[in-house]
Amino acid sequence: MAESPMVTVYSAAGESVSQVALPGVFSAPIRPDLVQFVHTNMAKNGRQAYAVSMKAGHQTSAESWGTGRAVSRIPRVQGGGTQRSGQGAFGNMCRSGRMFAPTKTWRKWHRKINLQQRRYAVSSAVAASACPPLVMARGHKIDDVPEMPLVVGGGDEDVEAAIAKTKEAVALFQALGCEDDLLHAENSKKLRAGKGKMRNRRYTLRKGPLVVYDAKDANLAKAVRNLPGVELCQVDRLNLLLLAPGGHLGRFVVWTAKAFAKLDALYGSPDEPAALKASFKMPRPVMTNADLAAIINSDEIQSVVRPARVVDPQRPRTAKKNPLKNLALMCELNPYYETYRASEIRAIAARKDAKAKALQAKRDGTYAKDPALVAKEKERKARKPASKAFFDTAVQEGDVSF
Repeated sequence: MAESPMVTVYSAAGESVSQVALPGVFSAPIRPDLVQFVHTNMAKNGRQAYAVSMKAGHQTSAESWGTGRAVSRIPRVQGGGTQRSGQGAFGNMCRSGRMFAPTKTWRKWHRKINLQQRRYAVSSAVAASACPPLVMARGHKIDDVPEMPLVVGGGDEDVEAAIAKTKEAVALFQALGCEDDLLHAENSKKLRAGKGKMRNRRYTLRKGPLVVYDAKDANLAKAVRNLPGVELCQVDRLNLLLLAPGGHLGRFVVWTAKAFAKLDALYGSPDEPAALKASFKMPRPVMTNADLAAIINSDEIQSVVRPARVVDPQRPRTAKKNPLKNLALMCELNPYYETYRASEIRAIAARKDAKAKALQAKRDGTYAKDPALVAKEKERKARKPASKAFFDTAVQEGDVSF
């Protein structure tokens, strides 16, 4: 078996201290579809029930007038002496009536998600946090971060206990190259659009780094919790809502050395089950090599696949073309058409040239008609009276009718 890749552990000053083996959870299959499904259902479990009042729209005395009065049978307010009397009530189409299908507090608010699915989704989110393209695609600024995954606090240094002040935490992030991401989150604070401003969520803020630590009473948690956009999570309680906000993989995670060392016991590897999770063995990737194009084009595959099918000429796969509009197809059907078309183009050009010359001659006063055309015109004019007389005679005799 090949050796596990190594990850550099950095000190609080940003210096390389040691190297540790990459936990097996970072080789988990990255499944965006599963993460999106689990996140959608988990996010529903934080909702608070709401409903309209059960009495809304029914707090009036109203009764239908029945049939026979040329009005609808909707219940109407009783009494008199006011505009309200006789008005429709109760119905969702009525003013001051109830809504259609009033909301109830016993709606199905929460969703149960399979435990193995939740664990698989968290494993995928952890693996995606070590992929720089996914982290950058999610919007994090990690150009100055030395390595992904980012582990801090190696050797004899215990950053979880040593860092207790916010200014010390800021210095830690600056030393690790995380300052750009911190500023990105801090500068993104905007006033929320809509009524959420009135509902205790007045501002919006981009997500910054997620700090994962081990000790439940770590001083680091108190030092970091006041930084805008920075979130905290204890390694035993890794949460998909924090690892993939919005269902999008690639959260920027800063691991402490203790939390990083505990991942193998929490999630195991494709070969060994997890020690701290009952009956959980991390899924093995279906494909050991994800480059599908290289696999298909390899000599091993191409030597056994059948050749590509030849298109049947009797059954064209493309749309039929019109030879009257397609010159190439017409020339294919009638080879003489190209010569004929060239002669037509020459004739059109000759007529156009002759017309232009005649027009210019008329403007210059030198235009003279062709004698043959003049003779033909005289013959037509001489024949016209005889033709008219023949037509008049035929009309009188009744041989021509309309």
